[in-house]
Amino acid sequence: MQLSTQLAKHLREVFFGGNWTYSNLKQNLTDVTWQQATNPVQSCNTIVALTYHISYFVSAVLDVFNGKPLAAHDKFSFDHPPVTSHNEWQALLDKTFSEAEQLAALVEQLPDNKWWEDFTDKKYGNYYRNIHGIIEHTHYHLGQIVVIKKMILLKQLPLLSI
Repeated sequence: MQLSTQLAKHLREVFFGGNWTYSNLKQNLTDVTWQQATNPVQSCNTIVALTYHISYFVSAVLDVFNGKPLAAHDKFSFDHPPVTSHNEWQALLDKTFSEAEQLAALVEQLPDNKWWEDFTDKKYGNYYRNIHGIIEHTHYHLGQIVVIKKMILLKQLPLLSI
């Protein structure tokens, strides 16, 4: 299997399923309401903020694959628009999953020799580092989303008396 095919597969798995962790972003976000997604839990980021943050970097890398300049800045990566309805939450999810699939399709087409070239600038490393980084980054924040979701659901359960 070519490196491009393998990396595209791993990218799709963290977003859509099939990885050996049995956890993926789509499965974990599908049943989250916009109210839960915007619910702050202690000092953690909200699920909306984490979803936007993941999507922000996918969008930035997708732009580069589409021939645009890299225009992402860490300091803006959590600056999401307010989510105050089901439609706004669904729009963020749709964008996140659509762009993840678009990026995976472009990754799949990348020739093997391109992986070791600089990603827009030497300071950002090569294409491999950036795609592998997107996968690692998504897994990391997926873990946070899973824990925050569990905390929210536990808060919503009625207390059982024994």
